[in-house]
Order: sequence, then C-alpha cells, then structure tokens
Amino acid sequence: MLDRKDILAALKNVEDPEQGIDIVSAGMVSGVQIGADGQVLFMIEVDPQRGPVLEPLRQQAEQVVAALEGVGKVTAVLTAERAAEKMPEEKFAANDRAMDPHGVAKNPPLQLPVKKIIAVASGKGGVGKSTVAAGLARVLAAQGLKVGLLDADIYGPSQPKLMGVEGYKPALDADKQLIPAQVNGIKVMSIGFMVDAGKALVWRGPMVQSALYQLFRDVAWGSEDTPLDVLIVDMPPGTGDAQLTLAQKVPVDGAVIVSTPQDLALADARKGVEMFQAVGVPILGIVENMSTHICSACGHEEHIFGHGGARKEAEKLGVPFLGEIPLSADIRKKADAGEVFDLGDEFMGMFAAIQSG
Repeated sequence: MLDRKDILAALKNVEDPEQGIDIVSAGMVSGVQIGADGQVLFMIEVDPQRGPVLEPLRQQAEQVVAALEGVGKVTAVLTAERAAEKMPEEKFAANDRAMDPHGVAKNPPLQLPVKKIIAVASGKGGVGKSTVAAGLARVLAAQGLKVGLLDADIYGPSQPKLMGVEGYKPALDADKQLIPAQVNGIKVMSIGFMVDAGKALVWRGPMVQSALYQLFRDVAWGSEDTPLDVLIVDMPPGTGDAQLTLAQKVPVDGAVIVSTPQDLALADARKGVEMFQAVGVPILGIVENMSTHICSACGHEEHIFGHGGARKEAEKLGVPFLGEIPLSADIRKKADAGEVFDLGDEFMGMFAAIQSG
C-alpha cells in the first residue's frame, strides 16, 4: 500500500540544481498528503526569489511521484515558508519597501480570464458564509452568467458537499490546468477535491497562501475569448493569510460580508469590513443570515440570534445592506444533500450589487 515513505523515496530522485542534493535531503519537502484513491499532494519549500525558475523542478517532482504504482493525480505546490523564516534582515527591509502602508504587496495582480472576482467573507465561522456563496453562484448562473466558484477555505472546504460534487477528482487539460467540476453550468474548484475528506490539512500560513494562489492560477476557469463573467470566492473565516493573499495577488472587485444578527458575529464582521477597506477592496454589502426562524408547525416567528443587527451595522459603517436570509430547515436539508436551495428574493439584490459593483 502506498505510503509517505514511497513518496519521499521517489522524490530523492529530484535534485535541487543550486544545492546539488536531492530535495528530500535538502529538507524542501513537507505536507505530504495521500488520498484514499491515490491522490497525492505535497509542498516544496523554496526561496521566493527562486520560485519562477523552479517550475521545472516542481513538474519533475510531480512526474516521479506519478510514476509510482497506485498513484492517481499528483499536485506539488511551491511555497516560500522556509525562506520566509530564514530571510536575512536586509531582505526584510527590501520587502518592506515593496509594500503599501497596509502591508499589502505592490506586485502586479494575477491576470485571470475572469471579468469580476467577488469574495464572500465573514469575520467568524458558522454564520453560513459558504451557503451564501453557493446560493449566490447559483443565482448568478440562473441569470445566464458564466460563473465560477472557488472554495478558498483551505482548512474547512464545504463547497464539494454544498454543490453535490463530493468525490470529484480534477484531471489536467492540454495546458496542464486543473479542470474544475461543472454543476448547473457553474465551474467549481476546491482543495477538498485533492485531499482525503477525512484528513485535516496541517499547514502553516505560507503553505496556505501558496496553495490558494495556485487554485486561482492553475485552474481552467476560462480563456481570453470565453472568460468567466464572475468568480465567486468562498473565503475562509477571519482576517488572516488567505484574505491578505487575495488582496496582494488577485484583482478582487468586491466583497460580500455575511453575519448573523448576534452581537458577537457582528463584531467580527466589522473587522472583516475594515480589513477589506484597508486593502482597497470595495464592500458590496452585508448579508444577515439566520435572521429569523418560522416554526414549520405553528408559524410562530422567533428571532433566535436577534434581528436587524446586520442592517444597523451596515448603516454605521456606511456600506449597503443586501438583505436577510431566514434560519430554514429546508435550506439546511438541501444544502446537506448538495441540492439547489432557494435563498429568496434577497439574492436578487446581491445580483444587482455585483452587476453594478
């Protein structure tokens, strides 16, 4: 049975041209993951300045692992983790000069065959961000737009389940790009397609940033002649590495912030709004999820998490309020089953915001 030792043994045949030793002995290989069907994912830690010239090394590493018996799809990700830890002080200073006052790199943004990129984010987990992202993608596709959905929640990918494509394994097209799943005309990509669903990804920040960047860059979203109209990005909760990577390297056109009416969630949502504003990403608006619950037996309406808090917060912050979504057993059941669910007329307001944003 294929195990980590087999992967490392194969990678000993790949030499780092600068050091003159194999990449395993050089300590460059980390984060080896083996899926149940032979899918293999691993990191190659490099100096960021060498990243572009080491693409042939990354490809060679994938090839030697792919040659092993029992291996399916292989994904090697270049990451600058070790280099960041060991970067000399003078290089830190040089790096600082390439940042804006908010700490965002001034590098040219990644060019993608996409007309608009919309981030769906939240300040904390458990507020229904992924459900909103999936519902929004479906509404936009129903309006005739060419839509992509990128699950950027590296640690907790939900879109394979929400979109009903669990178990999908992306192949490569003729241009060596990953082919996304297709659901009702929506192109869907997630790190969850490439790792065993039962395994946790134990990655530190730089690994996450590198993997996220490659999910944007190395996926067949479209072409110059047939670009996507909109790419919806389901962000991980919080205001950390993934959001900053997005701001640094991807031309995000706007962000939708999801919150419940609860004060605790609103405090975190406020941080999310401020973070995106600080890095120059427009806020398209705030959505209040789980705004109310209507008993299916008696029709009684109850505000379990409070009500109207997100609307008030939007007014305070001077950003649009996009609408309310109720706490619904029907939405929960259909989302769990990967079926199309209706989030109501409020999503048409989000559609209009994206069209004009």
